[in-house]
Amino acid sequence: MKRPIEHALARRALLAGAAAAGAGTVWGSAGRAVADGGRGSVGQGAVDAEVARLERGLIELRRDIHRHPELPGQERYTAGVVTRELRAAGLAVATGVGGHGVVGVLRGSRPGRTVAYRADMDAVPPHDIVGGGTEAAHLCGHDLHTTVALGIAKVLARLRRQLSGTVVFLFQPAEESLAGARALIDAGVLERTGVEEIHALHCGPFPVGRFAVTPGFGMPGQDKAEVTLPGPAAPDAARRLAAEIGALATVTPPRTPADIERMIADAQTPDGPLARFVAVRAGVREAGVSVSYRCWPEERYTEVRHDIRRLATSYAGAQVSFPADPFPAMVCPEHDARMLADHLRRTRGRDAVTVLQSAFPPFSGEDFGLYLDRVPGTYTFLGVRAPGASITTAYPHFPDFAPDERAIGIGVRAMAGWIAERTRGA
Repeated sequence: MKRPIEHALARRALLAGAAAAGAGTVWGSAGRAVADGGRGSVGQGAVDAEVARLERGLIELRRDIHRHPELPGQERYTAGVVTRELRAAGLAVATGVGGHGVVGVLRGSRPGRTVAYRADMDAVPPHDIVGGGTEAAHLCGHDLHTTVALGIAKVLARLRRQLSGTVVFLFQPAEESLAGARALIDAGVLERTGVEEIHALHCGPFPVGRFAVTPGFGMPGQDKAEVTLPGPAAPDAARRLAAEIGALATVTPPRTPADIERMIADAQTPDGPLARFVAVRAGVREAGVSVSYRCWPEERYTEVRHDIRRLATSYAGAQVSFPADPFPAMVCPEHDARMLADHLRRTRGRDAVTVLQSAFPPFSGEDFGLYLDRVPGTYTFLGVRAPGASITTAYPHFPDFAPDERAIGIGVRAMAGWIAERTRGA
């Protein structure tokens, strides 16, 4: 996807300083693995056999993490579990990276490439739960993401003598606040470990056993605006202006299971309703309007900012500000996603892959895009909808979100095989 020069400059400004090293964080460069007599290479059959041995324990591990949800930036318990499990598997581990981040490095016994796998660890804050909540809860699947990453690490560690290259596991804090990826990048994690590409899974509202790849698409970024209105009539003017700005939206949040089903179908439709969209939240405050919006493609930020200014300036004395550059969209490299789709069809079956034709979903963001701005990789939705279950049980942030735990083993089998293939340079 090509981007205009002004957008590229804005993104470079937004990400300035990303190579700075984090104070007090030390881990060795992954470098290149050196052969020590290991034979063959990691095959999918060997991966599947190891997962079968580990699967029950991984489900129990996920349940433990699920019982201890932690707010963004407060992932102490989860980081402790991750550290314990990685060290038990024999990985080199660094803790306290970018906050409560944990980095595990697994060196294979054969020469190869350095590939990263990322998992987010935080839970959903109460205000981000659909309908509201009273406390943090694992309603986005990060407990499952963390468990899948630990499973991949355990499997590949057991197959180390056949593993080529180096795998770097990034257990990231603060994804829900869109702060964790930047913190790890600012700590120098990609440069210090020599990462050449990066991969991740995220729970999605697809049947368990299904993967949804995102070639050339991904998830939207986010922009914010503040409008201040003067005078005693400001509250009434703010309500009118909020309604006018809200009307810029071309999509609205799903309210019913049928709405979600329709949105999922739209995301799989070439040139469908989600090929271009604007999603807007405009809230009234005492003397103005606070705006948060997402759009696709991300070049539309310029257009939407113009529309917000136009609407606001029709009110005498209105002042409009955009506090920061837009948070970048996550745009997944098309070539890499299609290679992963081919791999999944070979190893998991022809019907295991759905190809998304738009950014999805339009109402939440993802800071994994900051990694993809530096190295290539993939971001793929892991189907977690149990047969016969309501779509809301598989749609993140809904209060009845309850992923099918069989997705853990499915995700580990798929991604352990894929990572082993990528470190080998296939």
